[in-house]
Amino acid sequence: MRINRYLSGCNVASRRKCEEIILAGRVKVNDEIIKDLAYQIDEVKDRVLVDNKPIKLEEEPVYYMLNKPVDVISAVSTTHGEVTVVDLIKDEKKRIFPVGRLDKDTSGLIFLTNDGDFSYCLTHPKFQKSKVYEALLRGKVDSRDIIKLSKGVIIDGRMTSGAKIELLKMINGNSFLQITISEGRNRQIRRMCEIIGHPVIALKRIGEGGIMLGELKAGEYRTLSKTEVQKLKRIEPAVTSPKLPQKKIVKKKSDNR
Repeated sequence: MRINRYLSGCNVASRRKCEEIILAGRVKVNDEIIKDLAYQIDEVKDRVLVDNKPIKLEEEPVYYMLNKPVDVISAVSTTHGEVTVVDLIKDEKKRIFPVGRLDKDTSGLIFLTNDGDFSYCLTHPKFQKSKVYEALLRGKVDSRDIIKLSKGVIIDGRMTSGAKIELLKMINGNSFLQITISEGRNRQIRRMCEIIGHPVIALKRIGEGGIMLGELKAGEYRTLSKTEVQKLKRIEPAVTSPKLPQKKIVKKKSDNR
């Protein structure tokens, strides 16, 4: 087994984070520092240490979905004593970690697991996992705003990928939208909406990778089924902006009289 996959399977971190740990020289195999990401681990014979602490593969993977409340941190622990998503999973003794993150001021669906491969499948860009949000935006969003968001806006010098935007209703003069994206840039939806002049008042993720939050209330969680785990590990097509109808051009027949 490749060393980064082995480390993620031992719940050290996600596979990409494990690569950083390896390259930093923090991993020893049989008392030798290993920085080769292609190094193969013998699960039976090799003794693996991270920061001089022995690690081993977790026997049984676990998978949870949680409805994260606002003000809860998407992390294993914090330095300031805030409540984390891991703190809310009360009956789990295994070391679990959140898959990706939700901002402190964003609520909704987040997955937690001890399976590094599962985390990799949800966070690596090549898997194109769609994320569905409900967003309350300040003011009235018109069709031009929706088209602009759908086609993409420039953030940090790069155009965002296509998005699916649906205006659900108006609430006290503000716009309630459903937004589907397949990227995961930092505070992406908030920044997209600021660009069109309609900042986010409230944001909630209600779906990811085809799995919907459903009836889970804030702070509640449940385990994922085997079918759901398999679905989340599959590659999805990217969200694309809708094609606008093209005007049909009618050519006039030449007059040969």
